[in-house]
Amino acid sequence: MRTLKTHLIEAKYEFLKLFRLPAYVIPTLAFPMMFYMLFGIGLGKQKISASVTMAKYLLATYGTFGVIAAALFGFGVSVAGERGQGWLELKRTTPMPITAYFFAKMVMSMIFSAIIVTGLLVLGSVAGAGVPLTEALPLMGVLLLGSITFCAMGLAVGYFAGPNSAAAIVNIIYLPMSFLSGLWIPIFVLPRAIQKLAYVLPPFHFSQIALNTIGAGRGGSMLPHVIAMIIFTILFLAIAYAGYRRDEGKMYG
Repeated sequence: MRTLKTHLIEAKYEFLKLFRLPAYVIPTLAFPMMFYMLFGIGLGKQKISASVTMAKYLLATYGTFGVIAAALFGFGVSVAGERGQGWLELKRTTPMPITAYFFAKMVMSMIFSAIIVTGLLVLGSVAGAGVPLTEALPLMGVLLLGSITFCAMGLAVGYFAGPNSAAAIVNIIYLPMSFLSGLWIPIFVLPRAIQKLAYVLPPFHFSQIALNTIGAGRGGSMLPHVIAMIIFTILFLAIAYAGYRRDEGKMYG
């Protein structure tokens, strides 16, 4: 119970720390909703299939886009900055278990992700794409669970990027990857070469699982997408662990 309390206290103050940083809160929360207002509401009545409008389709893809931002910036930029400030080294001199540090960042990322998805669902109802609770809850669950893969990616970036370059590196990875995965524009509208490239990008698999929960997927089994997400998570965690051990070697020799 004492260990659990330590983890929860660290999560609470991690959330409060980032909630007080407008440079994180405003773009993380505003960008997905702003894009959805432009495209989801503006083009919302266009039909993608007999039962799916553009407004409904983009709920899942922009939800994916927002959740990835919360994870990458919450981990990648934050960890890189705290490494540069020596904050991680200070944390490791305390009795707090190192797992509490990573747990807190993951919880913070999921809280911001939940706020983003809730905001998009509200906007979707305005755009005429009201999603029933039986679809909204699975969509929320899938997006929060899938954010773990991008928390791992952010952690990998955070352990190898410098404090001043981390934000730029995250943007260089995040924005093209999102476009090429069909998060801004439906994947079937993009050129065939890009559609093939999307299969090696984690956001594509994430978005396909999210789309499937609201009946807007491409059909077929979700198992390949789930396996791809698990493989990417393991890969990113391995890279992050290598960075962690590198830092440990520099500190302790």
